[in-house]
Amino acid sequence: MLGNPRKVNRGPAASADNRQAILAAARAVFAQRGYHAPLSAVAKAAGVSQGVFYRHFPTRLELAFAVFDQHWADYEAISADPDPQAFARLWSLIMDKTIDEAAFVEMVVDARRQAVGYDGADRMRALLGPPLARAQDAGLVDPRLTVDDVMLAQRMVFGIVVTAIDPTDVRNQVSRALSALELLPPA
Repeated sequence: MLGNPRKVNRGPAASADNRQAILAAARAVFAQRGYHAPLSAVAKAAGVSQGVFYRHFPTRLELAFAVFDQHWADYEAISADPDPQAFARLWSLIMDKTIDEAAFVEMVVDARRQAVGYDGADRMRALLGPPLARAQDAGLVDPRLTVDDVMLAQRMVFGIVVTAIDPTDVRNQVSRALSALELLPPA
């Protein structure tokens, strides 16, 4: 019989493709349904079995760390930019990710509870400090603003995102809240 129409099992050769499919599906599912979306929905969206899924990511937290690793890389790249405008770009990206991918913040909260020694807050402080200081030195940001103030503002934005009655108006609500603070550049 020529041309077997059944799908060929590529076994270990498909591992890298499966991993990428899981990561892409997780990003989409988390963005749509939140961090606590069923992992079976991620496996289904990726087109892999539960067994394949769990071979790659034994826990939700491991999956989330892998999915959101790109966020940290993006933040680090902006933070390293010596341009005094880097803080505004970093803040804007953090706001975009908080609004569009609230699952990232949920993952950080979960990691603080579950992962012994998780350093997300320290890592964020280290990323925010240098560009904030450069922006303040250039007169672009209020000199009273501290890294802890910035992190508090981000948590406030997350609160707006998760409690919004009208999700289509979240950006406007965030903008209004941040303008009330007056210390931060608009998102």
